[in-house]
Amino acid sequence: MQDYTYDTHGVCAHHIDFKLEDGKLHDVHFSGGCPGNTSALSKLLEGMDAQHIVDLLKGNQCGARGTSCADQLALAVEQVL
Repeated sequence: MQDYTYDTHGVCAHHIDFKLEDGKLHDVHFSGGCPGNTSALSKLLEGMDAQHIVDLLKGNQCGARGTSCADQLALAVEQVL
């Protein structure tokens, strides 16, 4: 299992830690951000196909920020794929 840390841009979360194994996402943890939303994302995405997560979440926006914590996670996963 490979560990990754992604420094976010334009969102409340400072960085995202996650693991990938056999193309599946595990142990997603957001440092900062909206605790309810980021905790829910982490639970919902556990064990899901990494490319599916990118396809599902990329482009999701939080208000006028042009990005979101979910979008930042998608960008992070896409970068390591």
